[in-house]
Amino acid sequence: MNPLASIGAVVLAFFTATGRVAIFAGRALYHVVTPPMHFRQMLRQLVDVGYYSLPVVALTTLFSGMVLALQSYTGFARFSAEGAVASVVVLSMTRELAPVLAGLMVAGRVGAAMAAEIGTMRVTEQIDALSTLSTNPMKYLVAPRIIAGVLTLPLLVLVGDIIGVMGGYLVGVYRLDFNPSAYVQQTWAFVETLDVMSGLVKAAVFGFIVTLMGCYHGYNSRGGAQGVGIATTNAVVSSAILILVANYVLTESFFNK
Repeated sequence: MNPLASIGAVVLAFFTATGRVAIFAGRALYHVVTPPMHFRQMLRQLVDVGYYSLPVVALTTLFSGMVLALQSYTGFARFSAEGAVASVVVLSMTRELAPVLAGLMVAGRVGAAMAAEIGTMRVTEQIDALSTLSTNPMKYLVAPRIIAGVLTLPLLVLVGDIIGVMGGYLVGVYRLDFNPSAYVQQTWAFVETLDVMSGLVKAAVFGFIVTLMGCYHGYNSRGGAQGVGIATTNAVVSSAILILVANYVLTESFFNK
């Protein structure tokens, strides 16, 4: 086979998939901002995405903050700069680790569940039944999930920031023998509003990506149970990749000086 033809086929397939996702995202955003709103569905998704994701996000950020404090101390001790541990922990958690880790954890828990649920509805023709009953599937299934993701992930990241910094504090004070008041003072001295806000903006974007990918792959799944499994896998993988790409783009826009 002509290698150029193979490369062209891959490129065309990529742009075709990108166009389909963009059209789906446009339709989803249209239904997000236009009435009517299914508030019961929205409340259900807020609880599912936000409340039930809190334990996994809290544990992930807690131990990440603890490990970060240990690793920072080990590295800075070589340069007699142990006092910078508190600032490194708070800046790393608020700017990068809490948003990215929360996004990836929610993608694995919520994105997969959304793709599986909507995909099952697709292959069992429940989505067609909604259309028959004059209920717009995009309005009923997709819009509440996207709203929930955009609203709840920043709250999860804010909680993750606090817990991650607390994990660093616990290790710094009780394992590395830092002075508690000095550690807290060092933390407050270096953190700025932009550091926290940039992480929350990232979280909102990541929430949109996770819910969009979960809904898109589930909505377009085909082929019975096997198709639902493929859609679930694709939702998690595509969400993780897009989160990492978006993280770089947003970091470049916030901190490129």
